[in-house]
Amino acid sequence: MQVRRFIPLLGFGLLSVLLFRGLSLDPTALPAARLGQPFPEFAKPELQSGEAIGVADLSQRPALVNVWATWCYSCRVEHPYLLELASAGVPIYGLNYKDDAVKARAWLTQLGDPYALNIVDVEGSLGLDLGVYGAPETYVIDRDGKIVHRHVGILDSRVFHADFGAWFSSVVEGTVPLAQRGSVAK
Repeated sequence: MQVRRFIPLLGFGLLSVLLFRGLSLDPTALPAARLGQPFPEFAKPELQSGEAIGVADLSQRPALVNVWATWCYSCRVEHPYLLELASAGVPIYGLNYKDDAVKARAWLTQLGDPYALNIVDVEGSLGLDLGVYGAPETYVIDRDGKIVHRHVGILDSRVFHADFGAWFSSVVEGTVPLAQRGSVAK
């Protein structure tokens, strides 16, 4: 009978340990499902034109694929830096994830559009194929069309210089004048 008194205390202790371990995990270190594999095939509408596009339309390599949405506060935080990267010649493709296309077009009109193309993924199927956990996430596609890097969370100058420099070294090192940065390659 004395042992029964300690069962709630033991349960609380076990729950506390599990919560502490869960809170100490780094969400940016989540595993990438398609790392080293080709970008998945898709047939989706492009946000601005409405035309059907596919993986062949992501022609500039290396390039970034940025998962974003209007409902994502962190996406708004990283957006000015994406505009800066695009103006420096980094090719960026958007994946508008589980969002309303009308709101997304208005958002880009208001804040600027850093994307060469923007894939509409209303139902999230392409995101599922990529292994997207949420927005924002940014992927690097190499010259062979393979996913070679993934970053979960806000892309900023510190992250770009530390994690993306190998693919966009001329931008990171500042060796290409701003007016000539249209042909960034590895």
